[in-house]
Amino acid sequence: MNLTPFKELQQAYGFDDVAIVPGDVTINPEMANTDFVLGDHLFSIPIMASAMDAVVSPDFAVLMHQAGGLGVLNLEGIYTRYDDPVSILEDMVSVPQEEATSFLQKAYSVPIKEDLIGERIAEVRRDGVVCAVSVTPQNAKHLSAIA
Repeated sequence: MNLTPFKELQQAYGFDDVAIVPGDVTINPEMANTDFVLGDHLFSIPIMASAMDAVVSPDFAVLMHQAGGLGVLNLEGIYTRYDDPVSILEDMVSVPQEEATSFLQKAYSVPIKEDLIGERIAEVRRDGVVCAVSVTPQNAKHLSAIA
């Protein structure tokens, strides 16, 4: 009696099932390296925090560096427009929703204080922390020279 061996189908997943097929290789986390290099700087986690006032303050950029990543400070944001940016940010989160747009327009219409650019960068650079900044194309030539 000749028995034909049955073929065994391997489980696969489609878009509705996650779209991942289990592999034969596993990587131990301690054997993985997530370092990335930017210029002369080595970072132990491959994360750059977005250059938005709601994300990166000078203090957060320092903490991000200490954790192994890079925080990018927005040179055209609240931190370079106000001597006390914390009070403006607190006002932003407490303003009623129907007044939010006009409040933000008013808050960001205050001119950038060029002396605060150097001050905020110095806050980030203390203790050897790498400082990255961002500017919009229309202000790049002027603000990068100040930075």
